[in-house]
Amino acid sequence: SVTVSNPVEKVAYLVIFHILFVLFVWTYWKSVFTLPVQPDKKFHMSYADQERYESEERPEVQRQILAEIARKLPVYTRTGNGGIRFCDRCQLIKPDRCHHCSVCAMCVLKMDHHCPWVNNCIGFSNYKFFLLFLAYSLLYCLYIAATVFKYFIKYWTGELTNGRSKFHILFLLFVAIMFFVSLMFLFGYHCWLVSRNRSTLEAFSAPVFQNGPDKNGFNLGFVKNLQQVFGEEKKLWLLPIASSQGDGHFFPMRMSCEARNPLLANEEQWEEDGIDEEPQDSGEASALAIERET
Repeated sequence: SVTVSNPVEKVAYLVIFHILFVLFVWTYWKSVFTLPVQPDKKFHMSYADQERYESEERPEVQRQILAEIARKLPVYTRTGNGGIRFCDRCQLIKPDRCHHCSVCAMCVLKMDHHCPWVNNCIGFSNYKFFLLFLAYSLLYCLYIAATVFKYFIKYWTGELTNGRSKFHILFLLFVAIMFFVSLMFLFGYHCWLVSRNRSTLEAFSAPVFQNGPDKNGFNLGFVKNLQQVFGEEKKLWLLPIASSQGDGHFFPMRMSCEARNPLLANEEQWEEDGIDEEPQDSGEASALAIERET
């Protein structure tokens, strides 16, 4: 049999193992049982608007109806043809970064993807938990592989000879390394997405703004992108406790031209065709902040 004789080493192994195990189970539980958040009631069509929309056969008039309904809503992204993003199954105006999940049969705020491994839709409400679950799963596998590797070497060199233990050690090492490599690529990809402030869906299909598609439309810089997911309280970053910024219905945008409501585009014209991606001075930044608040 394989045993650890040093009592200090035993305590260290057990403490680290159980800390990682608790965090692993906790984040997995939160990823699985945190329900996706649906858009607020103000984004849903009223019964009268539904009748008016469905009775209209002309597409251009339907678009005008949607634009009229969405005029007072904080929506800044569009469909590929410039129309209002509308879900005919949920009968609602889609908030920015919201998508309909066919598996969950509902619209999910800041939907990232539907994950079969946690049997849940990953979105605004549980994306932080999902990232932490990947991180602690990675550390858990790495810890197991690192602690088992020493005994694998001993069996390989013939220092230990128990056949049954040899099989268990080999199997445990193989499984831990296999999952570690798989999780490393997945976690690395999501770290890249967070650094760019994109969802998995936005990485494949860039969100469309007033000036067209822009894959970096929500990119605010690395630190602010990180705070969007984990919040400003750094002491909560590593714990599966809800701390993401906002309510999932509105997200700050990178370009000042995108911060304007696209529904007003028919009434107002920009005097300049080209607008810088970022405010050029403090005055423009202040004007942009005031415009968003109003």
